[in-house]
Amino acid sequence: MSLDSLRKDVASAVDAMRDELLGLSHAIHGEPELSLQEFKSSARLADGVAAHGVAVTREAFGLPTAYVAEFGKSEGPTIAILSEYDALPGIGHACGHNIIATTGYGAAMALSKLGARLPGKVRYLGTPAEERHGGKELMARLGAFDKADAAMMIHPSNMNLMTMPCIAVAEVEAVYHGKSAHASAMPYRGFNALDAVVTAYQSIAQLRQHIRNTERIHGIITEGGMAPNIVPERAACRFYVRAVDINDLGPLKARVQACFEAGAIATGCRLELKWSGVDYLDLKTSWPMAEVFERHARDLGRDFFPMKDIPPGFAGSTDMGNVSHRVPSIHPMLAVAPAGVIIHNPEFARWAASDKGDDAVIDGAKALALTALELMADQAMMGVVRADFEATAELSRMAVAKTADKPPIHNHGAHVGCGCA
Repeated sequence: MSLDSLRKDVASAVDAMRDELLGLSHAIHGEPELSLQEFKSSARLADGVAAHGVAVTREAFGLPTAYVAEFGKSEGPTIAILSEYDALPGIGHACGHNIIATTGYGAAMALSKLGARLPGKVRYLGTPAEERHGGKELMARLGAFDKADAAMMIHPSNMNLMTMPCIAVAEVEAVYHGKSAHASAMPYRGFNALDAVVTAYQSIAQLRQHIRNTERIHGIITEGGMAPNIVPERAACRFYVRAVDINDLGPLKARVQACFEAGAIATGCRLELKWSGVDYLDLKTSWPMAEVFERHARDLGRDFFPMKDIPPGFAGSTDMGNVSHRVPSIHPMLAVAPAGVIIHNPEFARWAASDKGDDAVIDGAKALALTALELMADQAMMGVVRADFEATAELSRMAVAKTADKPPIHNHGAHVGCGCA
């Protein structure tokens, strides 16, 4: 059986699933679920896999909303195809994960229709908690990507890109513990936890003037007190700290930590500082793989924005970065909205369920499936992909080791005693 014949059959299989894929996309979009709470979305996808006659393992790799299905020939390359399906607080699928979910699902199920003709193995993974908690890193630590030769997924955007510009990110939560008092009669008896948060926030705002234009620090106040006439005894905030890679992230985290400690010192409150157990790594794109994907997507009528014209600092973060430092990976972007519509915005959520979003589901599923098929069938191409990855493999191993480090939990304060624990 020729590769061209297999390609046609895979594309036809996606077309045959069109109604199913768009129904899934709209159902997931209509009931957005937050990270590690994607029970309905995960069940819909896993049920679909089973309905196609493919064995699926639920609650996979230690996460209740993860799943895995594997099929094909062990003699050929193993290609991991990923779906993610968590939403954002308040604005639903404004990152379009309903499209990510169904492109991965469609690609995997289309490849399953080849049966014994599939020239390799597909490992289809449902990967929850991308927006928070780093689901892919947690799964990777339990072997989700062991012995995989490549990994791939797509992300919706307002333009077609060979890859998503991604940098490293760390999440930190600061909780200040003060002492309540009557804010008018006896303010001198209190220690104001909200003042500690505000002091830290302003310190970080001043720090922003003196960081690289590729670095980002941003956050929110999550607790601020109970009533204006009570000195707040507890206040909290959550921040993201971003840098080009894990090596630059460490020193920036230390500078941000000093700002939090300044809030405690200035107000006499006790600081409880918790860095997330998962830092997201920068994305290490497999350019040979990306070129294969782009070729197939262009054949489907998509034009791509030149990566060289992306401005510095135009970047997000994803736990797919952690996968990309373990196995050769791609994370291309497909346009589902006009150029002026940005992700993490309610308007983008509307486009994720539009006709343009639906087109991306079908095109994305086809392009992913065709890319995976070519990597399985073309040993020379797979060799190029492996060699490209190995050129910086040692740096990747060091990066992965750093994200696995246990983060410190710091307690710093004056009125309840100083020190770290």
